[in-house]
Amino acid sequence: MRRLKSKAAPISALLLLCLLWASSSLRSELLPGSASPTSPLRSQAMLLAVFAIVASAATLVRKAQWPSGRTLGLSVLAGIGLFVVPAVLIAVAKESIDDSTRLALFSLVPIFAVVLNPHLGSASSVRQRGSLAAGLVAVTGTLLVFPLELPQTVAAAFAFAGILAATASVAAANCVAVRIASEPPPPSMSSFAAIVTGSGALVVGALSALIERNSPSATLFDPWLALDLLALALLFWLMRGMTAIRMTTRFLIAPLLANLIGLAFLRPGVQVRGWLGLALIAVGSGWLLLAPEDELERTGSSLSIHQP
Repeated sequence: MRRLKSKAAPISALLLLCLLWASSSLRSELLPGSASPTSPLRSQAMLLAVFAIVASAATLVRKAQWPSGRTLGLSVLAGIGLFVVPAVLIAVAKESIDDSTRLALFSLVPIFAVVLNPHLGSASSVRQRGSLAAGLVAVTGTLLVFPLELPQTVAAAFAFAGILAATASVAAANCVAVRIASEPPPPSMSSFAAIVTGSGALVVGALSALIERNSPSATLFDPWLALDLLALALLFWLMRGMTAIRMTTRFLIAPLLANLIGLAFLRPGVQVRGWLGLALIAVGSGWLLLAPEDELERTGSSLSIHQP
């Protein structure tokens, strides 16, 4: 009971984050006319820029210390891996790969995190029992709900590989970001978040100018901006209270919640295969969130972080 109580707050925050993500993906279906004509990359750059400004202001008000040295460099890399690489690769591949295949591939993020965390994560990591098996169960369920369409053309093959690269990038950056946020001496979360999102905003904005030249400009008056900012705030708060592997379950739980919300409001017909897939996603992600933990053990990670 004591272990469950200690996990209650971060798990609740993660579920809220997934709910916000799920509602974001369903806005155009549940609320016709609410979809913004703004290009995806420019919208992403604007969201990250606004969050970076707010986080920077909080850092200045609190007179917190800014990351420096190697921590600063890794924070910038975390921002690129978390936000820039997936946003750009998804934007480039969207014409050659369907949404169902993209969602199926992103369910691999927890698998990549399980493999990469011993090398990129904290030097003293908590090993979760059965995490790889649980991730594979959840991926199997995702494939039942979102059928994977194998590439039939050269363009589709490159798009497929690009999305796989995006999933690996997100998993690796997630491990690094959680390590920076949780290892002593931990940086101020507001300054860390400002660096991560600020670097992401700069690079995404620059690439958007090259890729989406004729797309509509982003607007600050997006009625959903507050919810998107809340989702980012939850993401950074979780980095200090949850392991990297558990954090990646958001890529399993968010599609699960989106499907359940869609079933509740849109009431489509669902086959047995679909229900089985949803059940496997719930079981796999539930185990990743609540799995028993072994004792702390040294992983020998080569990414040592030192404050100058």
